[in-house]
Amino acid sequence: MSSRLADQVRTSSVPGLLLRAVPAVLTIVTVAFAARDNDQQRLPYGVIVALGVIVVASNISLFRLRYGEPPGRTAYALLAFAIAGSLLWYALPQSVMLFVPFWVSRIAVRYYRAGLLEWIVVSIAIIGGSVPLYITTRSAPGAIGAAFGVVALTLAAVNRRNREQQLEDLEVSLARKQAAIEEHERAAALAERARIARDVHDVLAHSLAGLSLSLQGARLMLVRDGASAEAVEQVTRAQGLAAEGLAEARRAVAALREDAVPDVRALGDLVTAYRLESGASAEFDVEGTPRELPADVMSTLYRTVQEALANTRKHAPGAPVRVKLSYGDRVGLLIEDRPGKRPDRAAPGGYGLVGMRERADLVGGSVEARPTSTGWRVELKVKA
Repeated sequence: MSSRLADQVRTSSVPGLLLRAVPAVLTIVTVAFAARDNDQQRLPYGVIVALGVIVVASNISLFRLRYGEPPGRTAYALLAFAIAGSLLWYALPQSVMLFVPFWVSRIAVRYYRAGLLEWIVVSIAIIGGSVPLYITTRSAPGAIGAAFGVVALTLAAVNRRNREQQLEDLEVSLARKQAAIEEHERAAALAERARIARDVHDVLAHSLAGLSLSLQGARLMLVRDGASAEAVEQVTRAQGLAAEGLAEARRAVAALREDAVPDVRALGDLVTAYRLESGASAEFDVEGTPRELPADVMSTLYRTVQEALANTRKHAPGAPVRVKLSYGDRVGLLIEDRPGKRPDRAAPGGYGLVGMRERADLVGGSVEARPTSTGWRVELKVKA
């Protein structure tokens, strides 16, 4: 539950989006006020407006950043933001645009492990924060202090991300340990069921089978020796009871040896297993009021999630996944992977999708699988 809450906080639009919108708002206000004071401008006002537009546009594109997900093409927007923001700080030395190098250096390393492009952004932020300040004040200590301030904020952001990553790794380790304990308990329970099934089969079933054969032989002997009809009827009734007992014993053995029907928790276990194996974000949500579903429907839901996650492992390894089970007039199952780009394939290969549709048809449901702008989507609907 703690990891799910943390994911919700990190992807929340409030206050996350409001905080990310602060640079755009400050830039608009700064550029608007700069129109009234031409004496403090180092660049023509038209250039200042163009730089402001780049800062605002690139800032808006950064709204898509999510914790734990690679920035992808958004990193180029971050680069544009750093360059344009630094130039805007140089053009308006009396403005509040000094905050841009500090803000952009933190964002570059905060949400995902920084690569080459992100460290270039940090370097630009260091230069963009110190050089314009030195040009304005001719104070080397002030410029060095600004540079060290950017470095300190960057290291603090890296340290915080590493600490959060360590906490997530600890959660994953605990989850794996718990999964191992549960698997051990399940294996022990299955082993005990198998032992009971063997005992029932070897002792009770064999004994009843022998008793039934003996009673059948006794009935034939009574008929051969001309015994009374009442005696033959009693032996025949006893043979019937022994045969019924043997059938019940065989059904009990079959029930002990067969696997249980999957339930909602089994769906969650598949998502958890994907998260443990890949290290990617994986969410499982249930909407509506849960109710007991027929065994064939639950099996279809389970196999659909299993096949969809297998496709994700094959075509988009490490992609964040979201699985949602909804109860209503129809039971809905939604599986989405989000690698951050539209998949190259037009449809998943192999027989996985065919198998999903065949299972859905057997329970009167339907399956839709299609690419999205950020990944792949599988949706199952069944009336149950």
